[in-house]
Amino acid sequence: MAAAGKVRWGILSTANIGLRKVTPAILKSPLSEVVAVASRDLGKAEAYIAELGLTGRARAHGSYEALFADPEVDAIYNPLPNHLHVPMTLAAARAGKHVLCEKPIALNAVEATQLRLLPPGIVFYEAFMVRFHPQWLRAREIARSGELGELRAVRGVFTYFLTDPANVRNQADIGGGGIYDIGCYPVTGARFLFESEPLRAVSLVDRDPVMKTHRLASVLLHFGGGRQASFVASTQSVGHQSLELIGTRGRVELVIPFNAPADTATALLVDPGYSPDGHLSRREIIPPCDQYTEQANAFCRAVLGEAPLPWGVEDAISNMRVLDAIFASEKAGGWAPV
Repeated sequence: MAAAGKVRWGILSTANIGLRKVTPAILKSPLSEVVAVASRDLGKAEAYIAELGLTGRARAHGSYEALFADPEVDAIYNPLPNHLHVPMTLAAARAGKHVLCEKPIALNAVEATQLRLLPPGIVFYEAFMVRFHPQWLRAREIARSGELGELRAVRGVFTYFLTDPANVRNQADIGGGGIYDIGCYPVTGARFLFESEPLRAVSLVDRDPVMKTHRLASVLLHFGGGRQASFVASTQSVGHQSLELIGTRGRVELVIPFNAPADTATALLVDPGYSPDGHLSRREIIPPCDQYTEQANAFCRAVLGEAPLPWGVEDAISNMRVLDAIFASEKAGGWAPV
């Protein structure tokens, strides 16, 4: 490990989410330092380093293999396109690197099960940063407290508008489409809040006639015991997001559940049932928090042996099984088991 108990990070590729969100957040972590960036184009790695003000502090590598071989790198952040998540995670881990990998972890659960081959001692996490945001932790705490009565339903929406065929999110053969890109968030949210796994799924999916990606999906998940989750995910609708917990005596709404701004407070609305429009709901203000930095901190604590992560390979496989069931339902036109 690096001096002063810090984890030394290597950034795998110059993907935009890393440049704009995750790498700057890692740099804010007191347990982290970024020491290397890799791209198949050395010039892009050098430009990435310069843009983040890391010139002289981080090395540029012109191949992914060179980054894996770098002896001064402890952990890899993998934001490559979805079809490369598993193979590059395995390659990094076999080189002795811990791996934080973007979601979804794979294109299907069978592919995800390959991660069970990770060498012993490797810390792995599928980068659902939302699970570290205080608003999610507080929402689950309220549900656990009994204030909502019995939690019966979790309802979510996550949409944006993007029709550029050159964008990786619109390339079906490498894992593009809304269910992979954003539908995985409400799936994770429902599993996180119910603290259990769904039994079956049913979906209605509309695909782009040219790009063949899933551009609009409505999904219902059956958790058993009178519990269900539902969500809408779309890559060709007006941008919107919401997440709501509905119980027998109250409900909680996360105002900005998935892309909470790092520098602005967020809020939970807690309604005991007398305020259909939310006007009289109790509003709990959550102070500004960079959920990507909180994710990096938790990951580093696991690497440093201070505190294990609550989620790992098996959780990532379980989430992928739900996505598989959503696609199976689309094909079958009815319920599919998870």
